[in-house]
Amino acid sequence: MLSRLSSKPGRAAVLFMAVALAAVPTRAQQPATGVPAEDGVADEGTVPKRGRITPFNGAIVPEGAAPQQKPETGAAKKAKAGDGSTPSEGVNVFDRMGAQLPALPAEKPFTGKVDDAYGAFQRGYYLTAMDLALPRAQLGDPAAQTLVASILEQGLGVARNAKEAAFWYGQAANNGDPAAMFKYALILMEGRYVKRDRKKSEELMKKAADLGNASAQFNYGQTLVADMPGEKGLKAAMPYYEKSAEQGIADAQYALSQIYINVDGIEENKRARAREWLLRAARAGFDTAQLDIAIWFVEGIAGDRNLEEGFAWMKRAAEGGNVVAQNRLSHLYVNAIGTRPDPVEAAKWYVLSRRAGLKDDALEDFYLGLNETQQKSALAAANKFRSS
Repeated sequence: MLSRLSSKPGRAAVLFMAVALAAVPTRAQQPATGVPAEDGVADEGTVPKRGRITPFNGAIVPEGAAPQQKPETGAAKKAKAGDGSTPSEGVNVFDRMGAQLPALPAEKPFTGKVDDAYGAFQRGYYLTAMDLALPRAQLGDPAAQTLVASILEQGLGVARNAKEAAFWYGQAANNGDPAAMFKYALILMEGRYVKRDRKKSEELMKKAADLGNASAQFNYGQTLVADMPGEKGLKAAMPYYEKSAEQGIADAQYALSQIYINVDGIEENKRARAREWLLRAARAGFDTAQLDIAIWFVEGIAGDRNLEEGFAWMKRAAEGGNVVAQNRLSHLYVNAIGTRPDPVEAAKWYVLSRRAGLKDDALEDFYLGLNETQQKSALAAANKFRSS
């Protein structure tokens, strides 16, 4: 709960020592003073062993014991430090940093067709993008039709026109663009700018999902669950959730975690990944996933208990505005689960959840048991949090 001060030197200190040592020339230790043994051999008990000093081992030759050197020849005069012919003076850290890196592999030339309209759109030149895309859209280019629809739908550089956008999404969907199929399926389901057609909507959603559109994969899974309530629908939707989750859709990752842990007959290797998928959804900012992963850590669901980790996720979800997480966080503070007890913080989060309409008799009793100073501090903290 409380961080411990490390007895090890910090990274900055270690780096400083490494730089300092690297910059100092390498020197052999001087032998300790000892009594020579017979035959000129040093007594091993009093004098440490040392290797024979040569120009090649990087040691500094002791005074008065310079090694014999042959007269320099023409080739020897050209020898440079570092080629093994002269004593090393150590390698400076800056010399190591300046070493030449291997050459990068040759970059493969782009052979695809450059889309100037999308390039302009990505740089924020929406009118240019529209000018470039519209003639292509009118000639039946599905990618250009989707781009025109997106610009019109969002009103980027032009007046927003949802009905015209729906027309172009429909054209692009009919011409096989998966992203347009997904968007037009939603439009058909809503029936706001075109005639409502549930059957065609589901057909387009499935087609877009089968072509790899991640959002369509999740939404088609949702359709299957709605059409077949219970485990049958969940198992039918699972393959689509899995594909969508792999592509980073947080909603699908959350749904997958719930199926893996709650539905009977799930393979054990998949069930073991339930917490992994829930964590990925939580890290993506999905507040319900953050609330659930906090509970899983605290209660040891689908893995080991980790009270500190559970508290951290609960606090993150509460700070993001999840009312249930605010209520649960108050309980964690009251009961010192994953943190130290803090009555003012506990009361602050209870006040916030109560204001949002979540009643809790146990926390109300706790709050009424605080003294006046603590209650005022909690109210001030709650007001400050809301204003921020």
